[in-house]
Order: sequence, then C-alpha cells, then structure tokens
Amino acid sequence: MLTGESLPVFKEKGSTVSAGTVNWDGPLRIEALTTGAQSTISKIIRMVEDAQAHEAPIQRLADSIAGPFVYCVMTLSAATFTFWYYIGTNIFPDVLLNDIAGPEGNSLLLSLKLAVDVLVVSCPCALGLATPTAILVGTSLGAKQGLLIRGGDALEHLAGIDMVALDKTGTLTEGKPGVIAIASLFYDEAEILQLAAAVEKTASHPIAKAILHKADTLGVHLPSTRGQLTEPGCGSMAEVDGSLVAVGKMDWVHDRFQIKSSKSKLVDLEKLIISLSANAVSSLNQSSSVVYVGHEGEGIIGAIVISDTLRRDAKSTVEWLHEKGIKTILLSGDREDAVSKVGKMVGIKMIKASVSPQHKSHIISSLQAEGHHVAMVGDGINDAPSLALADVGVALQIDAKENAASDAASLILLGNRLSQIVDALDLARATISKVHQNLAWAIAYNVVAIPIAAGILLPQFDFAMTPSLSGGLMALSSIFVVTNSLFLRLHGSFRKCE
Repeated sequence: MLTGESLPVFKEKGSTVSAGTVNWDGPLRIEALTTGAQSTISKIIRMVEDAQAHEAPIQRLADSIAGPFVYCVMTLSAATFTFWYYIGTNIFPDVLLNDIAGPEGNSLLLSLKLAVDVLVVSCPCALGLATPTAILVGTSLGAKQGLLIRGGDALEHLAGIDMVALDKTGTLTEGKPGVIAIASLFYDEAEILQLAAAVEKTASHPIAKAILHKADTLGVHLPSTRGQLTEPGCGSMAEVDGSLVAVGKMDWVHDRFQIKSSKSKLVDLEKLIISLSANAVSSLNQSSSVVYVGHEGEGIIGAIVISDTLRRDAKSTVEWLHEKGIKTILLSGDREDAVSKVGKMVGIKMIKASVSPQHKSHIISSLQAEGHHVAMVGDGINDAPSLALADVGVALQIDAKENAASDAASLILLGNRLSQIVDALDLARATISKVHQNLAWAIAYNVVAIPIAAGILLPQFDFAMTPSLSGGLMALSSIFVVTNSLFLRLHGSFRKCE
C-alpha cells in the first residue's frame, strides 16, 4: 500500500490510496483527506497566531520609574522634615530668619513647608506623559499621511529597524501582472490558457487574476471544474472535465503526478520559455514570472509567462534604506532568475528565491537570532506568517481591501506606495527622539527641582521655594512635555500635503 503524501498528489485510476491522499477516480470523491488543523491554511493561521502571541521586549522606562518614583518622593519629603526639624535648624540657625519660618522663626513651620514643597514640586506627571503624548502625536500624524500604525510598540520597534525584508510580487512590483507568452511543445496556446484559467478561477493571487484576465480578453471558454485545492506559495489544482490539472511552480506541479514529463521535454520547454520571454519583455522595469501547467497522465504540458512592472518608487526606496545603513533582503517564492533580475534592478544583493511561506518565516527568525531588528514588507497571505513574526510587519493596502497581510501587520501603508516606508521610518525615529527628550527633561527637572525644594540652597543663599511656586513649576514641567511632543507636528517630512 502506498504511504500518505505530505502534500496532495494525484493518483492514477486504479492506484491504492491511504490517509492524506486525494482520490480522483471517476466521479469526484474525496476520501481520507487530511483537513482541518493539518491543512496549509490552518498551519499559516497558527503561525500568525503564535507570532502575534509573543510580544517583543519593549523598554518601558517611564512605567518602570513612575511607580517607585512616588514612594521615593514621599520618603524624601519625610527625610526633609526630619532633617530640618531635628538637625538642620541647629546646624544652620540663620535659616529661621527666612520668611518661610514665619515671623517668629518657627522650626516646625519651616520643616513642614519644605516637606510640602518636595511633595508638590516633584512631577511624576511629566514622566507619565513623556511617552504617550509623543506616541499619540506620532500615530495621528502617521494616519494623516496614510500610515496606519497599530500602537506605540510598532513605532518603538520601527525606530530600531536595521534590516528590511521585502516580498517581490505586489511589493517591489505593481502587483498587476499580465500574461505575455504561453509556451507548450504539444498543445495550442489557447488550450494551455483554458486549462490554467479553469483551475485558477477561484484563486485570488495576482498571477491567477492575470491568467483569468487574459482568458477573458481572448474569449476563452472555461470548462467546468471540481474540487479546487490551493497550496499557498506553490500553486492550485482541480479536476477539469474529468482530468486532473495543476498550475503553479515547476517542482510542485511536477510532483503532483505519478506519470511525469521527461527531463528532456522539460529542458526543451525551458528553452522555449526563455526565447518567448526575451521577445515579449519590452521594458527594463518589467519582471517576468513563469507558472507551469500539468495534466493527468502527461505531467507538465506547458507554461505561462507573466510580466509585472516594477514600482516606480522601488529603487529609490531601497537606495534610501541603504543610505540610512539599513540592510535589505528580497524573499520570494518565484524562480531564481526572476527574483535575481528584480533584485538587480532595485539594488538588493541578498536574495532568497523559491521560498515557501514557512521558509520565509524561518529566514526572518534566523535574522533575528543573528541580532537584527527586522521589518518585513508584503501584501498577501503568503507573507502573513513572516509579517507577524518580524519585529515590524509592514503591509501594502492593495485596492483598499483588508487581507491576511494587513491583519498580521503592525504597520499598513494605506497609500499603497513603497516609499511610505521611508516616511514611516523617519516618523518613528522622530517620535522616539521626542520620547527620549521628554524623559530626559522629566528626569532632569526632578533631579534639580527636588533638592532645591528640600532647601539645599537655604543655608548659603537664603533661598527656599514656597508651596505655590512649587506647584507652578510642577505644572510648567508637564506643559513642557506636552508642548515638546506637539512640536513633532512641525516636522517637515510629515506636514500634511495640501
């Protein structure tokens, strides 16, 4: 008996099948098919959920200081009272001549006022407001520029990014591919297109849409299909007029059938594809991909060459990232030659081609293990696990529709422009810089103001705060933090375009 396959594999009529195998004998019936938690879609969903469940470590300096700070201030206030009432007025008797001691120079009154000054002048509010005010301004400013930022954590991580991983189709390219050539050694072009379109008619990938659009343009009649199955990042298959047809990557399609195409036929097909692609691609900004079509009893019978146009801002965006010292890597499930061509056009030297969604996630994890802070940029369900796993997942909003990529991402580029990554990184750095400024001010203010309120200048300079002055300084400290955060709106790169 044949053992179950790790992926659906077509079996010829009469073959013995076991659990995990799709039985296509005669009228379609599916027996003992592995579904539910073992399906690829379920695995991808689990990967997304697992990645989102593990929050990246975030430094919450203000939160860790604000709580203990209050108790420290109360302790300092008590210590101030104790010192001046029992010790200070005896060591420095002249301090009783200060107005805060009253007309009679009461040591109890002086000690109480100084203790209250310490309580009033201290400003945990400034520490508490330092982060949320800057984050609030930063995220609202990003929203005006078409950057949907899901929380302050995303901004904080984005500011520290040193590696950006990019998908190819729909990310570096426009994501609106078109069929430019159809290759087959034995079939007519129309027959290959007809079979491919029939299988892809329920798929939502840009390449599937390109095939369907071409078939519709040429008026190709689509035969009935049954039992469509899709392997994200690999291809789709279905029963077309009683025969099994697979469309997708070469290795994946080749492995779907027991009767396979000979190596010589595949070599001849590849040569034909190269020849047709060279003649059809007319622009230096175009990238071509190839999907293969397989048929039951024959193996791979043809291929469809699909071209996509490089985004106008792809090269300039990559150049900007490199100028800022941010490394880039191109991850794609497409063929090596197609991915290499796109990488060369935009200036990306690190390239990983023919990678599955799971392998993309593995690469992201490996980069993080090496100490990199990684942002992943993608647009489809194949990228969802990597988007969720990366320190920052960046999704392009395609046709204003929600999808698995946008659900998994912590930053969505609503303008569907790759150059918005530049704006997002710049905004994140500016925002976190404001946070640091606010925290520095809040800490410096308390370090200086509390000792003065405690009477450190009283013996030598005869200067002491009053509770009213302390309250005014405390309020001004909070106002400074809020005002400094609002100055972020004046950042030239993020002024709303009129």
